[in-house]
Amino acid sequence: MVKVNLNVTYLSQIISLTLSIKQTTRSTYLKRESSMGSTQVCSSCLQVLTLLVLISFASGSRSGLSPQVLAEQEADRVVRIPGQPKVDFKQYAGYVTIDKSHGKALFYWFFEAIESPEKKPLLLWLNGGPGCSSIAYGAAEELGPFLTQKGVPELKFNEYTWNKAANLLFLESPVGVGFSYTNTSEDIENLGDTIVAKDSYTFLVNWFRRFPQYKSHDFYLSGESYAGHYVPQLAEVIFDANKNATKDNNYIKFKGLL
Repeated sequence: MVKVNLNVTYLSQIISLTLSIKQTTRSTYLKRESSMGSTQVCSSCLQVLTLLVLISFASGSRSGLSPQVLAEQEADRVVRIPGQPKVDFKQYAGYVTIDKSHGKALFYWFFEAIESPEKKPLLLWLNGGPGCSSIAYGAAEELGPFLTQKGVPELKFNEYTWNKAANLLFLESPVGVGFSYTNTSEDIENLGDTIVAKDSYTFLVNWFRRFPQYKSHDFYLSGESYAGHYVPQLAEVIFDANKNATKDNNYIKFKGLL
């Protein structure tokens, strides 16, 4: 039995967001046409969804996260991917917009630390190339918790995964790599190290707005290959931006690079 202890204002926000999510789910995901042409909805699915949202928000009330932030995090939550071994840590994946006017967004995959994620540092991993996917190679072939297997349609747990030591964030960068995209062709034509560093910094600022509980964590940069350019140039952008940032506004607790 889940015990929920919330104040009235917080509860009203939960109800509003829950109804909004249910309506979106009703109109977008759970529709099915009957033979008579009418629309039916899986009521049990909606009940489960509502319970999950309430549990998430109840937890959020204790952690100080707003219902809106919790809803955004829950939208990116990956419950399980096909062929994945059972694990207890949480994972998230999705897009973070870095330029609305250009339709420009970077894709990320985030694995919380296996134990005590609230106490572990946050590490951003970048592959190089340029053009190499940090998820398809860095996460799935090297240091992520799930590795692909040749000729076997299942993932295996990586005994040497880095999320034993840190909260692990993989970023598809720059746009055009992996699932990251832009709706403005000129963005692909005008890519360069300076733009990549700026875009990655904007991603981090917006990602921390979605996951503000990690703003207080020590932050590290790491990567390989051409990321030998990406990592130090992004580090410089963070270092310079921190000079004019406050801890409540875009400050990144940058500790070093690997």
